[in-house]
Amino acid sequence: MRWMTLLLGLTVLGGCMKPSDMRESARYYLDDAGLTNNYRITRSATWTLQPDSSLYIAQGHFVPVGHPYSRPNVVAEEAFAAAVQLFPLVQRAHQPAGLDEALGQAQANRADYLLYTRFASAQGGDTERSQGQWGEVGIDEAKLQLILMETSTRRVVDFVTIETRGGFLQFFKAKPSTLLRPPLEDYTRRLLGR
Repeated sequence: MRWMTLLLGLTVLGGCMKPSDMRESARYYLDDAGLTNNYRITRSATWTLQPDSSLYIAQGHFVPVGHPYSRPNVVAEEAFAAAVQLFPLVQRAHQPAGLDEALGQAQANRADYLLYTRFASAQGGDTERSQGQWGEVGIDEAKLQLILMETSTRRVVDFVTIETRGGFLQFFKAKPSTLLRPPLEDYTRRLLGR
């Protein structure tokens, strides 16, 4: 009965809305219900960058609480994959680094800005082994912190917290790219004012 009501409601809305509006509305409600991957970005400033700015991306040494087996540089890798789509000059550290070390590397590479990333926490789904068929099953959650700094002045221009959560419909064998990349792509678009 519920599905019939939902289908009827979507049909009625379909006559009143453009397809793009329907898609956004459906995404909003599916995210809100926890059925699809969702995230929240909190910024300390609304700072925007010039499109020709050069970025250096690094990740801290901090191992996420509750998830000690993540790849050591996964956030920097996903941030690089997101930023390289919009900025022409992007480089990243190949290994985790401390903040001072990352600033030194950014200055040595003549980058205008350092995007320093770290896990604040992470939680993987429950692991269920049923004769090796299921692997990790469950909803993943992560909290990331990003610091955007000018390399020449060492001034923090933006401090960002991203809370991301896997959805119920996408919980089986989720990859970091499915959970981390969308909010990082959204953040890099916001850096250009988009």
